[in-house]
Amino acid sequence: MKYFLIAGEASGDLLGASLMEGILAKDPAAEFAFWGGDNMAAVAPGLLQHFKDISIMGFVEVLLKIRTIQANMKRCEAQFSNYKPDVLILIDYPGFNMRMAKAARKYKIKTCYFIAPKIWAWNEKRGKQLEQNVDLLLLIFPFEVNYFKKWNIPATYIGNPLFDQINLFKKSADFKHRYQLNDKPIIALLPGSRKQEVKRMLPNMLLLAEAFPQYQFIIAGTSNLGSTYYQQIIKNHPVNILFDETRNILAYSEAAVVCSGTASLETAFLNIPHVCVYAAQPITYWIASMLVKVKWASLVNLNLNREVVKELIQNNYQLANLKLELNAILLGGNKRKQMMEDYSKLHSLFQNKNAALQAAEEINKMLAI
Repeated sequence: MKYFLIAGEASGDLLGASLMEGILAKDPAAEFAFWGGDNMAAVAPGLLQHFKDISIMGFVEVLLKIRTIQANMKRCEAQFSNYKPDVLILIDYPGFNMRMAKAARKYKIKTCYFIAPKIWAWNEKRGKQLEQNVDLLLLIFPFEVNYFKKWNIPATYIGNPLFDQINLFKKSADFKHRYQLNDKPIIALLPGSRKQEVKRMLPNMLLLAEAFPQYQFIIAGTSNLGSTYYQQIIKNHPVNILFDETRNILAYSEAAVVCSGTASLETAFLNIPHVCVYAAQPITYWIASMLVKVKWASLVNLNLNREVVKELIQNNYQLANLKLELNAILLGGNKRKQMMEDYSKLHSLFQNKNAALQAAEEINKMLAI
């Protein structure tokens, strides 16, 4: 079988790699073409476009880059129509992928949406578009099962591939020695994976590092952005930066400050207390605040439907608040014990189903119809 996958960001690249491994387990002769990243490329050949060159977020940023985005869409459509895959697999990235799902209908290509668009958060009209253009919807959050029953879409909960990956993860025994880290306890800084996120999130994190000299702060950097980009922001602040070592950094940390997104869930799956933070361009945040329907930004809070992780969003993302909330989750802090208990409840929601294999099985069933 031939598979064409589209992932437009770092989290999608990780999940896409997991799915490709599941597909190969079921279909060893599988052929791939894909938009993704290094993790997907490590599983199989077929990378056509790296996500680092197409990842754009924010309403204003999208408007400024609209011609580039439209050109990317035309190029992607031409590639999958020429490739003639048995299935087009769309991984999150809804602004782009919803249009690719519609385009696939012209060529009678079956479509699978892996990681459902978050229409439960905003833009619910996409439910009708999913009905019209998607043959299979694979869900990774338990609460999505009941939500998507309102739509006439073949939808299946397959478990969560991130949860599966974390269960298999073993921290490197030589991690501290390899990077010549000192004996101070570690606080992890996860400022996001896109340039716009890092530019907005990292400065306050750097100030926080100066306020806690008894700890060593380590930035979980992504090599896709390059060392130079980070160093322009870091300058002389007392922090370390390690690239593509997020899970090891977290695993050795006492606590973390994490940009909202998949990383918040990843941190909780690793049982590391954290503060969830986010700030956008003011006009982008203003537009989003009128459109978003959910109460929580953190996927931890969304899945448990209450505040487990403190969220410092937009104007609340200030150094004083960061210091207060970090103190509360460090060893001896008044929120740490409760957060760890809540993490256990979160873990119980995600059965270890081997999501990648489950997804591959569901795709095979769809293709057999």
